[in-house]
Amino acid sequence: MQQLIRHPLILLVASFALMALAAQFGNSVLRRRITLDEDSLDDFRIVQSATLTLLALVIGFSLSMAVGRYDQRKNYEEEEANAIGTEFIRADLLPESTAAAIRADLARYLDLRIEYYQTRDAQRVAQIYAATAGLQGRLWTSARSGAVAQPTPVVALAVAGMNDVINTQGYTQAAWLNRIPLAAWIMMLLIGVFANVLVGYGVKNSSGKSRFLLIMPLTVSLSFMLIADIDSPRNGIIRVIPQNLISTAQSLHKP
Repeated sequence: MQQLIRHPLILLVASFALMALAAQFGNSVLRRRITLDEDSLDDFRIVQSATLTLLALVIGFSLSMAVGRYDQRKNYEEEEANAIGTEFIRADLLPESTAAAIRADLARYLDLRIEYYQTRDAQRVAQIYAATAGLQGRLWTSARSGAVAQPTPVVALAVAGMNDVINTQGYTQAAWLNRIPLAAWIMMLLIGVFANVLVGYGVKNSSGKSRFLLIMPLTVSLSFMLIADIDSPRNGIIRVIPQNLISTAQSLHKP
């Protein structure tokens, strides 16, 4: 299930097949075995409307959760770019030899951060994690050694800026791991199945109306795909583009 919700297109196909089967089950099996009289028809319509309303609310809330997490990832990308750019400037407050090493390491660190946002390869992501951790250690060691050599309030600004660089990377990583809970996905799928069963049960068996059995499953499946696409930071179509990090890299490389 975890792998399914991380691949929106696969989720679209799988959920559409599941919802279509549910609608066909309600239309072909339940409708033939259970017949509603006029007194029960109104009750059925109430239950059907309530289930569809609940499905719409769950999809709406889940979409809101996904959009909120997407915005959070965008904000942290901007904070990372600002922290790296600021520290690149504050490196001038440190001794010249230390400042040159920090600027060189920050340039490599920035390239890794851009690649982190752009890559889709899980194995490469693990390599980026390791390289990022190593560079963070070197950057902090350089900043600390410069502060020890010149323990002044001005030099402390460079150390604080380096702390921001490291912290924003941690915030970004936490935001990328913050996904819609699996329990919420299971609940959405179950409510979607029940809703499609009721929709299929409410459609009369006829050649002209059978095509309507595909509209509801397709609509629900597209909604699931959209939520999974926004919630998936690496495998979806809608992704966070590191525009601020790229702009910072371009400004750093200018003479």
